[in-house]
Amino acid sequence: MMLSALIWIPLLGAAFIGFWPGSLDAKRSRLVALLTAAATLVWTLVVISQFEPTNATMQFQESIPWLDNLGLTYKLGLDGISLPLIILNSLLGLIAIYSSDESIRRPRFYYSLVLLIISAVAGTFVSQNLLLFFIFYELELIPLYLLIAIWGGARRGYAATKFLIYTAVSGLLILAAFLGVTWLSGGETFDYVAYVGNKLPLVQQFVLLGALLVGFGVKIPLVPFHTWLPDAHVEASTPISVLLAGVLLKLGTYGMLRFGLGLFPEAWGIVAPWLATWAVVSVLYGSLNAIAQTDMKKMVAYSSIGHMGYILLAMAATTPLSVLGTVIQMISHGLISGLMFLLVGIVYKKTGTRDLTILRGLLNPERGLPITGSLMILAVMASAGLPGMVGFVSEFLVFRGSFIPFPVQTILCMVGSGLTAVYFLLLMNRAFFGRMAVPISNAIEQVDLNLLPELWSDRIPAIVLSTLIVLLGLVPSWMVYWSEPTTTALLEMSTTVAQVSSPPPIAMRIEHHD
Repeated sequence: MMLSALIWIPLLGAAFIGFWPGSLDAKRSRLVALLTAAATLVWTLVVISQFEPTNATMQFQESIPWLDNLGLTYKLGLDGISLPLIILNSLLGLIAIYSSDESIRRPRFYYSLVLLIISAVAGTFVSQNLLLFFIFYELELIPLYLLIAIWGGARRGYAATKFLIYTAVSGLLILAAFLGVTWLSGGETFDYVAYVGNKLPLVQQFVLLGALLVGFGVKIPLVPFHTWLPDAHVEASTPISVLLAGVLLKLGTYGMLRFGLGLFPEAWGIVAPWLATWAVVSVLYGSLNAIAQTDMKKMVAYSSIGHMGYILLAMAATTPLSVLGTVIQMISHGLISGLMFLLVGIVYKKTGTRDLTILRGLLNPERGLPITGSLMILAVMASAGLPGMVGFVSEFLVFRGSFIPFPVQTILCMVGSGLTAVYFLLLMNRAFFGRMAVPISNAIEQVDLNLLPELWSDRIPAIVLSTLIVLLGLVPSWMVYWSEPTTTALLEMSTTVAQVSSPPPIAMRIEHHD
């Protein structure tokens, strides 16, 4: 029951905070949430200690019959693809709770929703039943909607509703694809392993794969299904933006890798050039839009759209390095984007604005935010792929693994990586360098930053993420060690199925007939 504990610890914590009959003030609700998230992270480390990286099959498997008539089984499993994402979910979940405002409104409801999201995301990453995956995938939808709609910014209602509509359509397409693969295969169960390497006709594979690509493409998000993300990020509070960018977007890339490539490798190989081109469009569109932004948070949001495109490029290439690069890029983006949203949140908390046309000189050692600025420099360098940072490792794997099958698309994505340096240099130059602006906000009264010092409570989560970004950049084997056997096995299985399913060339068939 090791994997069930990853789901049930935060779920029970959410139930305790939400339904405890006595009174729980904000301080006690926060303490219970922190202890629950910490227990989840500790249990994740226990799972890591017993995980065998050389074993590419599912480990710690659990299977309990649930609704046999529907083919729904409570079936869990963990491999080298889902393990790093489980770690990321537990870590960023704890950081999100720690970074939440101690005097937040309706604390019991707030912390219950955050813990519910942590539980649901863990469930999606370990589910080995298609219907069970869908249930967990949808379970995080309403909590995130409420977290944006209740604790968001001025346009929170619009942003939350837009997120709800887009994600609901995403779920419907994914469910339709899962129902289709089960029905067309004549299966009586939704267990994932039953449909790996299925021999469906190619036309049916294209239809089902198309539904998955659009469904998960909305979640990632990829252009043109991306418009909900900038609004959601801008209106969400800082801790929710950390969860959204760091973990929730990975549900889309994980699902596309696990179910798109895993279930339909033959169709995937045929549409791969189009997927690589789609990746280029997302990378360049996200990067160019980031350059045009004057809101720091919106710039980081568009940056996420661009960097998630690298993952699609790597998945399309389906080489050993590129498939490994998909997992490493998911972890890299989770850490870097989480750090950047934390730092943008600190700037907004201290200054009351994120407007790059107003902010100036925040690196000022006396009246500015020198530590926040220094950490932002590190985050910018990591996002731009400078050596010694985890971003360099992930982008190197993606570009090196994708160059041979798709040289043009890879070069264009590398241009996007160069544009990352451009828009983040603009951010640093406008907000952190130069003379400090006197009117620090649009408010009538001016803000004296001497009255708003940097606090260790704000720094600690950012320092933790910064340390991981540097350590994993200097010792990337810590990431590769856990995932490489599984990604290699997935690629070998997909290649074998595609070769077996593909008809022989016409010349061979004529020769055989003669």
